[in-house]
Amino acid sequence: MEFPQQQKPAGDSKITYPPGVKEITEKISNDEVVKRLKMVVKTYMDMDQDSEEEKQQYLNLALHLASEFFLRNPNKDVRLLVACCLADIFRIYAPEAPYTSHDKLKDIFLFITRQLKGLEDTKSPQFNRYFYLLENLAWVKSYNICFELEDCNDIFIQLFKTLFSVINNSHNQKVQMHMLDLMSSIIMEGDGVTQELLDTILINLIPAHKNLNKQAYDLAKTLLKRTVQTIETCIANFFNQVLVMGKSSVSDLSEHVFDLIQELFSIDPLLLTSVMPQLEFKLKSNDGEERLAVVRLLAKLFGAKDSELATQNRPLWQCFLGRFNDIHVPVRLESVKFASHCLMNHPDLARDLTEFLKVRSHDPEEAIRHDVIVTIINAGKKDLNLVNDQLLGFVRERTLDKRWRVRKEAMMGLAQLFKKYCLHHEAGKEQAQKISWIKDKLLHIYYQNSIDDKLLVEKIFAQYMVPHSLDTEEKMKCLYYLYACLDTNAVKALNEMWKCQNMLRGLVRELLDLHKLPASEANTTAMFGKLMTISKNLPDAGKAQDFMKRFNQVLGEDEKLRVQLDTLISPTCSCKQAELCVREITRKLTFPKQPTNPFLEMVKFLLERIAPVHIDSEAISALVKLLNKSIEGTADDDEEGVTPDTAIRSGLELLKVLSFTHPTAFHSAETYESLLQCLKMEDDKVAEAAIQIFRNTGQKIETELQQIRSTLIPVLHQKAKRGTPHQAKQAVHCIHAIFCNKEVQLAQIFEPLSRSLNADVPEQLITPLVSLGHISLLAPDQFASPMKAIVANFIVKDLLMNDRSVGNKNGKLWTSDEEVSPEVLAKVQAIKLLVRWLLGMKNNQSKSANSTLRLLSAMLVSEGDLTEQKKISKSDMSRLRLAAGGAIMKLAQEPVYHDIITPEQFQLCGLVINDECYQVRQIFAQKLHLALVKLLLPLEYLAVFSLCAKDPVKERRAHARQCLLKNISIRREFINNNPLAHDKMMSLLPEYVVPYMIHLLAHDPDFTKPQDFEQLRDLKECLWFMLEVLMVQNENNSHAFLRKMVENIKQTKDAQCPDDPKANEKLYIVCDVALFVIVNKSTACHLESPKDPVLPSKFYTPPDKDLINDKEYLSSEARTVLLTGKPKPSPVLSTVNKTLTVPGRRVYNKTTGSDSNTSTHSQPSSPVTKTRDVVTESSEGGARENEENPVITKTDDGKKEDTVTSDLTTGASTIPKPRRGRPPKATPSPLANEKEGGAGKGRKRAAPAQDSAPSGEPNSIKIPKAEDVTQILDLQR
Repeated sequence: MEFPQQQKPAGDSKITYPPGVKEITEKISNDEVVKRLKMVVKTYMDMDQDSEEEKQQYLNLALHLASEFFLRNPNKDVRLLVACCLADIFRIYAPEAPYTSHDKLKDIFLFITRQLKGLEDTKSPQFNRYFYLLENLAWVKSYNICFELEDCNDIFIQLFKTLFSVINNSHNQKVQMHMLDLMSSIIMEGDGVTQELLDTILINLIPAHKNLNKQAYDLAKTLLKRTVQTIETCIANFFNQVLVMGKSSVSDLSEHVFDLIQELFSIDPLLLTSVMPQLEFKLKSNDGEERLAVVRLLAKLFGAKDSELATQNRPLWQCFLGRFNDIHVPVRLESVKFASHCLMNHPDLARDLTEFLKVRSHDPEEAIRHDVIVTIINAGKKDLNLVNDQLLGFVRERTLDKRWRVRKEAMMGLAQLFKKYCLHHEAGKEQAQKISWIKDKLLHIYYQNSIDDKLLVEKIFAQYMVPHSLDTEEKMKCLYYLYACLDTNAVKALNEMWKCQNMLRGLVRELLDLHKLPASEANTTAMFGKLMTISKNLPDAGKAQDFMKRFNQVLGEDEKLRVQLDTLISPTCSCKQAELCVREITRKLTFPKQPTNPFLEMVKFLLERIAPVHIDSEAISALVKLLNKSIEGTADDDEEGVTPDTAIRSGLELLKVLSFTHPTAFHSAETYESLLQCLKMEDDKVAEAAIQIFRNTGQKIETELQQIRSTLIPVLHQKAKRGTPHQAKQAVHCIHAIFCNKEVQLAQIFEPLSRSLNADVPEQLITPLVSLGHISLLAPDQFASPMKAIVANFIVKDLLMNDRSVGNKNGKLWTSDEEVSPEVLAKVQAIKLLVRWLLGMKNNQSKSANSTLRLLSAMLVSEGDLTEQKKISKSDMSRLRLAAGGAIMKLAQEPVYHDIITPEQFQLCGLVINDECYQVRQIFAQKLHLALVKLLLPLEYLAVFSLCAKDPVKERRAHARQCLLKNISIRREFINNNPLAHDKMMSLLPEYVVPYMIHLLAHDPDFTKPQDFEQLRDLKECLWFMLEVLMVQNENNSHAFLRKMVENIKQTKDAQCPDDPKANEKLYIVCDVALFVIVNKSTACHLESPKDPVLPSKFYTPPDKDLINDKEYLSSEARTVLLTGKPKPSPVLSTVNKTLTVPGRRVYNKTTGSDSNTSTHSQPSSPVTKTRDVVTESSEGGARENEENPVITKTDDGKKEDTVTSDLTTGASTIPKPRRGRPPKATPSPLANEKEGGAGKGRKRAAPAQDSAPSGEPNSIKIPKAEDVTQILDLQR
C-alpha cells in the first residue's frame, strides 16, 4: 500500500512495533488487528513528549497508522483504536505533527471527527475509549493544527455538527466540558468564525432544534457565553447582512433571525451589542409585518424578567414605545400585550407605559381596548403595587365602553381585584383602601340602560362582592359592612337591584298563578304579557321571548318543574333550598347530547335573577345580630373602617330595604325585639328606619306576637305626636298597616293633636300637621269631616293667611333646611296637609278642592308671599312657591281634581319650572319627572318641560332633556306592551303633548310681542326642545301627524279666552313657529297623516269647519331670522342710554366691557341660544345664581350705580339678574310696563346667565319697596 507524500524516516524505513506486537497488515483477521492495536494504543498512551528516542523509534508506525487501510477500515473497533493512537500521536509529537501533507491531515481529522460519533452511546463497552479520545483532543487542542489548512472550515463544521448531534442527557459534565474546550479553542484561537460554522452553533438555538435536543441547546448556549468576546463580531456581521442589507441568502438561518436574537439576548446581551441599533432601524420599517415581527421580538427582550435593556438602551426603548401608536393594528395589539409582562417584571417602567396605555385605552379597535384592560388587571392580580392609580383609572373608564366585550372585561377585572384585596385582604388594609372605589363604581354601572350590564353587576355582586358560597354569618358580615361603606349612588343602585329582582320574582309568581287557572283566551293573553315583560329583563330580548315561550310551554307540561319553581320564588325559600331548586330545574332542562344549549343558558339567567341566594330568615337574623353588636359596641366596626354610628344607621337602612323585598324573613320575636331597641335610640334616622321596617313586615304581629304589639303601640303613638316629621309619617302608616283596630288607634292620635294646634308656636306644629295629614289621607271616611273644620279655621285662616314673624332679609333666594324659619316650615306642611286631606276624600262635593286650588294659585301669583306684607324672606318665599307648585301637581294626579284644574292654574304650576331660584327649578323638575315617569300625571304636564329651554343653567337643560327622553320612551313602551292602551291614545301617545305645549307657550308671560324676533327665537327654542325628542324617529309617519295636529289647532280658538283676538293671534303665531320647525327638520312631514288628531277641549274650541285659517302669521323676515339665527342689525342709536325714573325702583346701570362680557354695540341675542354656547353657573353654583343684595354706591361723578356684593359664607358674588314674567307690584310707568310686558299673572323667571343677557332688553330687578329709593330703568335701544 502506497502513502503519497508520506514522510520517510531518516534511516531504515522499516516499521517498528512495540514489544510483543506483531506486524499489523490487511492479511490478518479483524480480531487480531484489534488485539495488536490495543497494545499499540497502550504504548502510545504511556509515551510523553519528552521520549525523543521512542518518538523516533515509532515514527514510521505513526505514519503507518494514517494509511488508507486504517482510515477506511470497515471495523469500528479498529477505527476507534486507530483514532485513539492518532490523538496520542498528535499529543506526543506536538507542536509538529509527523504528517506534513495537508490532504493527509484533513483526512486524519475528518476520520477522528467521525469516530467521535461513538460518544453518543454512553452504555457502549467502548465508551471509555471514545471519552479518552475526546479528552485527549480537547486537552492537547489537536484541532488547532488545522488552522494551517486552507479548507480547515470543513473540518470544524463537521466537528461542531458531530459534537452537537451526539450530546445527550446521559453525558456527564466532563463530556460537556471537554466538548466546550475543544470547540471554544477553535473559535477563540482562530482568525474568525465563518458563517457556515456560526450556523452550526446558532441552529441549535432555533425553537424547533431546541425542543429536539435540549443538551445541544445548552452546549451552544454555554459555548457562546464562553466565546462572547470573539464571536460577537461574527454575530453582528450576520445580523447586519440580514437585517440591514437584506441578504437573506447568506445563511439558511436568515428566516429565524428574530428567534435567534431572542435566544442570544437571553444567553448574554453582550452578544448583541452591535445588533440592537439595527433593530431600531427595523422598527421604522415601512412593512407592517416586519415591524410586527420586531415588536414581538423586542417585547420579549424588554419584558424578560432580568432584562436591563430598557435602561441600557433608552433610544431603542423610546422607539419601541412609539409602536404603541403604530398605524398597523396588529403592531399596537402586540405592544399592548407586551405591557402586561413588562408591568409584572419591570415595575419601574410603569411610568413610561402609562401614557401610552392611556391612549390605547381609547383605541378605535375593540380588541386593543380589551387587551389594555387584560394587561392592567393581570398585573394588578399579581401585585397591586404593579399598577398605579392612573392605570386602574383606565380600567374604570372602560366600564362604560360602547362595546359589551370591553365593558365586561373591565367590570370582571375590577371585581376580581376587589375580591382579592378588599374581601380577602391579601395585601393588607392599605392596599384595600387604594381600590375601595371599586365597589361603588361597579354598582354605579347598574344605572346603565343595557340589561347585560345590569345582569353582570348582579353576578359580580353575588360572586365577588358578597360571595353567596360563604356561610350565612360571614356572608351577612360582608353585606353589612359593604352597605355601610357604599356611597349614596351605589346604595341606590344596590337597592334598585334588589327591587328589580323582587319585581321579576313577582312576575314569575303571577305567571305560575296563571298556570293554575283554567285555559282561556284571556289567560293566554295575560300569560303572553307576563312573558314579554320577563323577556325584557333578560339579555337579547328577541331570543329571550322565544325561549321564555318555550319555557312557559315546558312549565305547562311538567308539574314537578312548576313545583320547583314555586318553591324557588316562595317568600319562605331559604338560600340552601334555592340552590337545590336551581340545580334541579337546570337538570330537568339539560339535554346531554346537546353541547351548547342557549335555551338552558337563558333559563339560567332567569333563575339567577329570581333565586334568593343572599337573603332568607337566617340571613336577617345574622344581620340583626350584627346590628345588636354595633349597638352594644362589641362589633368589629372600627376594624372594618366604619364608625359604630354609621354601622347602626346603615344597618337599619339595609334592613329597611330588605323589608320591602323579603318581608317574611323578618317575622321573628328576636328580630322585632332588636328593632324595638332601635326605636328607643336618639338617632332620628335609626328610629325612622325601624318604624318603616315594622310597617313593611309586621302584618302578623297582632295575631302572633302579642308582647311585641303591646310594646310597639305606645312607641308609635309617641312618635306620631312628638317624633320628627318623618317618624310621625311612618308611625301613622305603620299603625294603619299592621293593626286591626286602626280606627281607634288613629283617633287616639288625631284628637289630642287637633286640640293642641297653636300657630303661635310653629316649632311644635310641624309633626302634628304631618300626622294629621297622613291620618286624613289613610282614613278619610273617619276624619274628613273633622279635618274640614281644622282646615278652614286653623290651617288657612290662622296659619297660611298670617305672617307672625319677619324673615331674614339676607337677599338669598335659597337657604339650607336648618335656616328656614319654623313658621315657613309649618306653612309648607300645612299645604301638604291640604293636599293629603283632598287626596283622601277623592271628591269635590264640598268644593274644597276649588278653594284649595285658588289658594295655591294665589300663593304662586304672590310669589310665595300670600299676605303681601313683605315679612317673608326671599328664601322662604321660594320654599312656599315650591310647595304650592308641588301641591297643584300632586292634586293633578287624582282624576277628580285634575278635571277642575283650570288652564290658568296649570300654567301657573308649569311656570314654577322657570322659577328665579335654581333649587326650586331643580326640585320641581325632579318631582315632575318622577310623577310623569310613573304615569301618574296627565300628559299635559309633560309640556312643562318645554319651558326648560329657557333655563340659564346648562345642566338643568340637559337634565330636562333626559327626563323627556325617559318619559317618552316609557310611554311608547307602555303603549306597545298594553293592547288596551290603544283606547287611551290621547292621554298616552307622546305626540299629543304638542297641543298642550303650544297652548302653554302662547300664554307664556314672556311672550308679549308677537312679532319680536327675540321672543320668537325663545319660542322656537322651547318648541324645538320638545319636538327634537319627539322627532328622533318617524314612527308610523308621526312627523306628518305632528304637522296635521298643529294645522288643526289653527282652525280652532283658544278655549281659555276664545273671544280675545290678541290671545288667538299669539296661539296662531306659536303654531306657525311650530310648523316652521317641523317642516325645516323633517322631509316626511308633508306626507298624509295616518289619522286625524284630536285636540283637548279644555284648551281649544271645536274646529270651525266653515272657516279655513291659512294665514301666515310669521313675516318673511321673522322666518329668515328663525332659519339662519341671524339677529336684527343693531340700531344706529344703540349706544345711547336713556334713563326713566319709576317710583319704587333703584338705579341699575347696565355694565359694559369686561365686567359684563357684553358691549353696547353688540347685537341683541337670545338668552336661550347664547346660554347653550357658554358655560353658565353649574348646578352646584346655585348660591351664586340665587343671591341678590345690590348695594347703592356713588361713582366719582356723583351718579348712583350698583356694586356686586359677596356672600361671606360662600364667597360667591351677588350679581343683579334680569327678571321676566310678572310685573312688579308697584305701579310702573306705562313705558316700563310695556318693556316688561307683564301679563296679569305669572311668576318671575329664572335669570339668564350674566354673560348671556340680551342687550336689547331692560336689565331690571324687582326688589322690596323702599320709600326713599327711586327705580330707574336703563333702556338700551
